[in-house]
Amino acid sequence: MSAILLFVFPLAMAFAASSDLLTMRISNKLVLLLTGAFLLLALLVGMPLQQFAMHLACAFVVLAAGFALFALRVIGGGDAKLAAATTLWLGFGLTLPYLVYAGLLGGVLTLAILALRGLPLTPFLARYRWLERLHDRKSGVPYGIALAIAGLLTYSQSTIFLHLAA
Repeated sequence: MSAILLFVFPLAMAFAASSDLLTMRISNKLVLLLTGAFLLLALLVGMPLQQFAMHLACAFVVLAAGFALFALRVIGGGDAKLAAATTLWLGFGLTLPYLVYAGLLGGVLTLAILALRGLPLTPFLARYRWLERLHDRKSGVPYGIALAIAGLLTYSQSTIFLHLAA
């Protein structure tokens, strides 16, 4: 059973990345699923109340910072919520590495998309709405991809993962 539960977070991250790539949206339902799954798994693994509270505090700090960046039109609202839900799983100890990975991966992703937007989109590829949207210079960057990969890179060090893998 523990082995199956290990995959809740990675599957949610994969869905977030693919959803953002294909639709430029990250579902509130996915964020709620991540949040609810963390709450249940934290109880299941017996996470101490103080540590649980610190994970919640971390997520609220990241959510507040994310909404500030959203208000400044730096990131999307889905990205802000996904980052907060992800750091709920990671806690303060892994949030800095997570954000560094996200920043580096997001920078590479942004540069790659900007470079691709400089190339013409062939009629064959233009048939796919998501590629056309990704190629549009007025469109944003699906930053949820970088957030999801960064989450996957740090997840194996998280308290939840370590308890479930033991």
